[in-house]
Amino acid sequence: MIASRPGRAALLGGVSLLAATLQVVPADASSHREAPGITATPKLDGTDFYMFNSYEPGRSGFVTLVADYLPLQDPFGGPNYFELESKGVYEIHIDNDGDGAEDITFQFRFTNDQQNLSVNAGGVSTPIALIQDGQIGVNGNPQDIGNLNVHESYTLSIIRGPRRTGLRQTITDAQTGSAHFEKPVDNVGFKTLPDYDAYAAAHIRPIHIPGCADGKVFVGQRKDPFVVNLGETFDLINYANPVGEQFANTGRDDIAGKNITSLILEVPTACLVAKDPVIGGWTTSSKAENGDFDDLDQKSRLGMALVNELVIGLGDKDKFNESEPKNDAQFATFVTNPSFPELVGIVFGAAGVKAPTLFPRTDLVATFLTGIKGLNQPIQDKPAEMLRLNTSIPATPAAMQNRLGVIGGDNAGYPNGRRPGDDVVDITLRVAMGRLITLGLFGTPSQAPSGGLDFTDGAIVNASFFDDQFPYLKAPIAGSPGPAQPSVPLPANPVPAGTNSVSAE
Repeated sequence: MIASRPGRAALLGGVSLLAATLQVVPADASSHREAPGITATPKLDGTDFYMFNSYEPGRSGFVTLVADYLPLQDPFGGPNYFELESKGVYEIHIDNDGDGAEDITFQFRFTNDQQNLSVNAGGVSTPIALIQDGQIGVNGNPQDIGNLNVHESYTLSIIRGPRRTGLRQTITDAQTGSAHFEKPVDNVGFKTLPDYDAYAAAHIRPIHIPGCADGKVFVGQRKDPFVVNLGETFDLINYANPVGEQFANTGRDDIAGKNITSLILEVPTACLVAKDPVIGGWTTSSKAENGDFDDLDQKSRLGMALVNELVIGLGDKDKFNESEPKNDAQFATFVTNPSFPELVGIVFGAAGVKAPTLFPRTDLVATFLTGIKGLNQPIQDKPAEMLRLNTSIPATPAAMQNRLGVIGGDNAGYPNGRRPGDDVVDITLRVAMGRLITLGLFGTPSQAPSGGLDFTDGAIVNASFFDDQFPYLKAPIAGSPGPAQPSVPLPANPVPAGTNSVSAE
């Protein structure tokens, strides 16, 4: 078992018992091909959403927002690599009054300009088939893109009020005043991009947010920060050692070699909160199917981790992705009477594992829909699925963070927001099987006979996997595995033209 006593003490120190009369509504989220429909539009597939009090030294008073898109990018996936959707709208929403509707939206729109680079082939100017015809970003220079065949850029807006009808204002580069931001090309390899880290870092820009103090933005490819034993999870939880903290780092991370595309903002806390220090957040992507940005279809929605994969019924996954938190009453049964714990009980029933018997699951309602009272429940708490963060709880320095967040005694971690180093897979497994019930916070401990077991997928993540400064996520894995190689000379005696080099028998 994990150290449940310290975890309980830390949680109980700031969390009151949730009333048994709590209203119930659903919980869901998206990530990595989680619904049938989103598999057809991978550029719009939200993989993970993070929201946390910035823990970079000297950056207290800021909140970092991370929305990751376009899953399972193979670093070597050329020649076209991984542009975002030019007909898409990518958004991060903030609810700061607890009503399940956005009060602030940060909206990204992308433009992908083809340069039609050509070569002289026998007197004919012939367009090249690649995205580059030479090196890019030499010495980390972000303007060194003359050899780049596709220039990706984006605009960024803040919308106060409803996302489609509220007050829209342009966010600009605080140094240049420009309303257009360049996106670094994906990490093709060391020969094309001899100093990718410096080149990408030059795309971290200070931003002027109307009505707020300045913040930061970075948009570009990153190493996928999510860690999960993906294949075995969906093979009926086929882990070699599914229980025991000593086995938490014995499995494989199936997406260790993948990249994603990240939209990362650092925003002054004062810009996000209203009368309540607790804010809710989620990300969505939409598409202008006919090129009309006044007529958008929402394709993806993501707040809390793993819920659409493990909670929402298969037939409603697309419906959830198209919905808004304020309308989550339609999904209530999936969280009050969840199927996943029952499946765990079936799969491991022979070993004595049993699903919780508390119904409705008020512990999951609090975790995913209302926030936990005394931790991250807003003053107004209309049940709606989103990631909730109590901005008044100080950030835990990277070296002191507990990967298990709140149940590990670290109240600055998941489900109070989400940091890159929070191991949401192990946390979700344990909470789904009744860890909060076992700790005496909901129902009675006898209603969670397996809630004290340390379920694990065997693939851990913690703060040491990441940088401790903006943009936190690591640079992407290079498509070419080694450094640039010197030119290879041609053979000294090439086969004469017209000669068959295969010996006849």
